[in-house]
Amino acid sequence: MHSLDGSASHLPVRVYYEDTDAAGVVYYANYLKYCERARTEWLRALGYAQESLRETRGRVFVVRSVAAEYLSSAQLDDLLDIETRVTELGRAKLTFTQRVLRDGQILFEATVLIVCVDWNTRKPASIPADLRSLMESPQ
Repeated sequence: MHSLDGSASHLPVRVYYEDTDAAGVVYYANYLKYCERARTEWLRALGYAQESLRETRGRVFVVRSVAAEYLSSAQLDDLLDIETRVTELGRAKLTFTQRVLRDGQILFEATVLIVCVDWNTRKPASIPADLRSLMESPQ
């Protein structure tokens, strides 16, 4: 279950066989998938589904850049906590700091720059005011 805890959002993720590589550890690209899933669930917890936002507002969120640090390995059957924080909120962009933890140990950290884009023009666009207001208020 997804939960909000102060300014951080937490999403539990179990590591399945399909997440691991030949060595039995989580394949490096899957950490980015976990972070994507956590950002999507964070937005859903605010009351906005990605597809609905595109259909009703013509807005989508796209990844502009990622800086990642792989600190330790997760393995099959680990229960991970994907922690998500908004660290910067601009007119059309958001910066997230995300961490993947196992029993409080940080395994992965990333800074992810997300841009709000007009679906039709594919150009940066303002985050809708009502959504932005929810993003600014502490959860």
